[in-house]
Amino acid sequence: MLPIFITIINIVIVIISLVVLVTLHELGHFLLAKKFGVRVKEFGIGIPPRIYGKKIGETEYSLNAIPLGAFVKLYGEEERVEDRRSFSGKPIWQRVLIVLGGVIAFWIVSAIIMAVVAGIWGLPIQIEDTDQGFKNPKIEIAQVAKGSPANKAGLRTWDVIKQAKVESGEITTDKVEELVNFIDNHKGQELTITINRGKQVLNVTLIPRINPPSGEGPIGIQPVRIYFKVYPWNEAIVQGFVIIKNETLQIIFTLGGLISKLIRRVPIPKGEVEVGSIVVIGQFGVYALESGINNFLTYIASISVFLALFNVLPIPALDGGKLLFLIIEKIRGKPISQKIEEKVTTAFFILIMTLGVFVIIRDIIIRF
Repeated sequence: MLPIFITIINIVIVIISLVVLVTLHELGHFLLAKKFGVRVKEFGIGIPPRIYGKKIGETEYSLNAIPLGAFVKLYGEEERVEDRRSFSGKPIWQRVLIVLGGVIAFWIVSAIIMAVVAGIWGLPIQIEDTDQGFKNPKIEIAQVAKGSPANKAGLRTWDVIKQAKVESGEITTDKVEELVNFIDNHKGQELTITINRGKQVLNVTLIPRINPPSGEGPIGIQPVRIYFKVYPWNEAIVQGFVIIKNETLQIIFTLGGLISKLIRRVPIPKGEVEVGSIVVIGQFGVYALESGINNFLTYIASISVFLALFNVLPIPALDGGKLLFLIIEKIRGKPISQKIEEKVTTAFFILIMTLGVFVIIRDIIIRF
């Protein structure tokens, strides 16, 4: 009964964390709108129906029943109004900054989270087996191949391997090569691996494959040797922004490479592109939380970066779509017809929601 209760608590924590993340995104829009004198009609947490609302000044603050995000309603955003307090009545550069406020908030939140992780728990630094003088080095699982013995046995990313044991012997080591050689030498035999998953100590039993697929190894994991480097706070803040900058560039380059392959009609290997729903995001959020608060915060920071980049894509119904319409307005010297903009935005919103529901159903069927 207790494990089920703990799992439920973890799921609630993940949901609350994602809602807080999206709320901070909307706060970015809210603060810049206030900065430029735009009247904010409502700042809501969650999606209606409304549970509670209170008007403070000219803004209604609401708490809503469906915990799937947050929203800000700006005067003159949905209906164009020629008024100095309306969104549509502001200069384009101010509207651009208001729209970008949410995206920028995602990046700032990510950097702050990583700075906290760097200053309290430390950042994982990958080291070689031959490197000496590091405090408490560990063998951590960086990746688990789908359908592999490790995957079927329940091993996960972030698990720390403490020991491997077969009937004829065992090994306790913090060297990757020693662990890999031990597993290679006992293919086809029942192998028990002792791991640390957060504060839990677990024993996982599996059988290493004699002829594994190329690049996967007998059990299907990518082990790395790491140690955690704690930074002074002045350096931790810098590290937070550096990590998020590097992660952003990595995602952009990866996406650019995939687009290039599509344009050149180069086959994309199976598994290179995967679209996961909120179900997958939540599931891995629970896994990250179970493996330690530092890993959970790092995961949330990564999700924040992904949301920032996704949101800035030039797709109507996203912030990037609003930016696209503003750029077109700047080039044309006048805005696109409000009816056309509404129809295009509505069509893309329905498309995105339909795709989202499809992916959720697929993930539920596959995973549960």
